[in-house]
Amino acid sequence: MNKRKPWLKNYLEGVPHEIDLADYSSVVELIEESFQTYPDRVAIESMGHSISYRQLDILSKDFAAYLQTLGLEAGARIGIMFPNVPQYLIAMLGTLRAGFVVVNINPLYTARELEHQLQDSGASILVMLENFAHVYQDIANQGLVKKVIVSSLGESLGPKGVIVNLIARHIKKLIPHWNFPCVKFNQALKIGSGHGFTRPNIALEDIAFLQYTGGTTGISKGAVLLHRNILANLIQIEAWLEPALIKRHDQQLVFLCALPMTHIFALTACGLLGIRKGGKLLLVANPRDITAFIKLLIKHPEINIFPGVNTLFHALIHRPEFKNVKLPNLLVTIGGGMAVLKKTADLWYKLTGVAIAQGYGLSETSPVVCVNTPFVKEFTGSIGMPVPSTDVLILDDEGVELPFGTPGEICIKGPQVMAGYWNRPEETEQFITSEGYFKSGDIGIMSPEGYVQIVDRKKDMIVVAGFKVFPNEIEEVISLMPGVRECAVIGFPHRKLGEIVKAYIVKEQSDLTEAQVIQYCKEQMTSYKRPRKIAFIDEMPKSNVGKILRRHLRDL
Repeated sequence: MNKRKPWLKNYLEGVPHEIDLADYSSVVELIEESFQTYPDRVAIESMGHSISYRQLDILSKDFAAYLQTLGLEAGARIGIMFPNVPQYLIAMLGTLRAGFVVVNINPLYTARELEHQLQDSGASILVMLENFAHVYQDIANQGLVKKVIVSSLGESLGPKGVIVNLIARHIKKLIPHWNFPCVKFNQALKIGSGHGFTRPNIALEDIAFLQYTGGTTGISKGAVLLHRNILANLIQIEAWLEPALIKRHDQQLVFLCALPMTHIFALTACGLLGIRKGGKLLLVANPRDITAFIKLLIKHPEINIFPGVNTLFHALIHRPEFKNVKLPNLLVTIGGGMAVLKKTADLWYKLTGVAIAQGYGLSETSPVVCVNTPFVKEFTGSIGMPVPSTDVLILDDEGVELPFGTPGEICIKGPQVMAGYWNRPEETEQFITSEGYFKSGDIGIMSPEGYVQIVDRKKDMIVVAGFKVFPNEIEEVISLMPGVRECAVIGFPHRKLGEIVKAYIVKEQSDLTEAQVIQYCKEQMTSYKRPRKIAFIDEMPKSNVGKILRRHLRDL
């Protein structure tokens, strides 16, 4: 096995090769340190309402105390189904502080998907926003959980919340009808406050999160993330970004939280890292409302950290009003969750003056594995280098390490790698090599300098007459064609060739034709890579983070 770690020589000055977890016994200890260090700072700003670290400390402790009144067993799982609103952070931090396990649930799930996650995790409690209560209504009679706690949108927004609820319920009619027994969120906090909190003993080996994989290639599985895993990744990311953040040591950092924190990337890189740094978390409840989102960006030129995904950056920069956004204090733009396209990255840099530092990670790795340095000045196309205490190998199907520049499966070892899949020992074994490396299912190459580049998902690879075709490459080429807004490609069964490439395109210009796309591809790609079928669609199927779901295209 290659133990040279060629990337270490390219680390920025001050970034350690290894991290040390000796200072903390759990994520809770790290969070509580921030509560004690920054009590008077604003922790959360949501819809114009602010909550201080002192208030967040009290509210999350009250929620923890309420959970402790319910007589739950040790290690009980608490399902949390919110967009980015203060109640999410109160419930998530409260669950951890009570010594229980957070099960993050995508608030856009259907009843079938919610049912699968509640059943699979064995969650005892579900905490949710009333906007999504109708989804649970469809499965409420199955008795999947012992108790449901429901919150309204305005519940943590002070006096302003009354108006927010009035608009949501009666003017915009955002709350479909539902009716099942539940406890109101504020009622739970009140009970907890009256009961008082008992601090449990929490260890590094205890489970902090059951983080369900996106299910982009199949059934969603719960990655078991211990306190040790999350803590390690927080310290890794902090050490990595420190050279960029050091000049702001005396000022509060502002983290833009536009990606849903129920997703691992935003949970760690926005929510928990933001709290670790005593930062202000600027919450965006609905990033799909691009008009409102741009208004928020115009109002907040103080934003320092902007994590996003390609589809979000793409949607923003293609709006004429984005030219009114000025982010003079932006230190780092992090691109994750999916491949960032060069066309998007170049335009983002032109408009903001800050390059997108692309990173890479998975639910199974808490999530960050590799990232470009925060001082990257142009789009590199690579996902950067492994973060401290992390080893990455590129292996073939037999588990043999491949030479630099040869595509193979990205395999990862480090303190951020999960303990396994929840209740799936066979699958866990299948994904771990004999040397203890996690097999990511992603195909990548490594340069002699230690920079890693993603080629594609192993399961998405298309084999045309024996030739391997990687969808990311085709999508990158087609997305550069004038008239194309978005593109995704899949393998389509073919009698003679095994598979052919089929491209799905969302048009930028309505007069774009199939013949034009085929001609363009002829000029840009060798014959076996070219799409033989073109389908124009109105919009791409996407996950709640904006990742294009190729499996949904296959179902079409």
